[in-house]
Amino acid sequence: MEFKIFADKNQLGAAAARQAAAAITEAIRLRGQARIIAATGASQFEFLQALTGHAEIDWSKVEMFHLDEYIGLPVTHPASFRKYLLERFIGPAGLTNYHLIDGQEDPAAVCQRLGGEIAAAPIDVAFVGIGENGHLAFNDPPADFETEEPYIVVNLDEACRRQQLGEGWFPTFDDVPKQAISMSVRQIMKAKEIVCVVPDARKAQAVKDCLEGEIAPVNPASILRQHDHAVIYLDSASAGLLKK
Repeated sequence: MEFKIFADKNQLGAAAARQAAAAITEAIRLRGQARIIAATGASQFEFLQALTGHAEIDWSKVEMFHLDEYIGLPVTHPASFRKYLLERFIGPAGLTNYHLIDGQEDPAAVCQRLGGEIAAAPIDVAFVGIGENGHLAFNDPPADFETEEPYIVVNLDEACRRQQLGEGWFPTFDDVPKQAISMSVRQIMKAKEIVCVVPDARKAQAVKDCLEGEIAPVNPASILRQHDHAVIYLDSASAGLLKK
């Protein structure tokens, strides 16, 4: 694992997109296709906008998997991560081969189906972020570092739910769902490369805990330090509490 610090989130997003684009085009060159995992949330805005602008990527040869989604939320809801990806990534890129998590279907059936689909071949690159509580995908602390299931049902803690409220996705705290379907920690770690995009001062404490604290379930994203090809992209605000 390594981390890189940029002056602002636009520079951060552009740099992360260059790495992501290189990973995708190299996978296509070597195998004729690329398999990727896409994250959502306010932290990914600049990154995804920059990535979809890379004209060298043949998106017809890219297969995308969805990282997480709320249980019970329709795709029309402003906070739906399916809606987010369709509008901010799938549509602009012209992706046709993608696997979205439907939070309105039976969660166990969704986990089983997507688990089988993602296990069919290795993932070339995963795009992730770090939550204000240090979560990786929706694996809130203490995260399950042991399960081999690719997708799991998780309970969302208060800090996670308050982050979603604070980002403006829901009108009140009570409207934020209490459960979600999330890609597991071990499945994320199976990706050949991980591009972790983490801007903003509100993430600074989580970044410090995950990069300088104990590698443990209480700091879910700390597990990225055990990945040989993970790069964490920070801006000056999110890196503000780091010692080095």
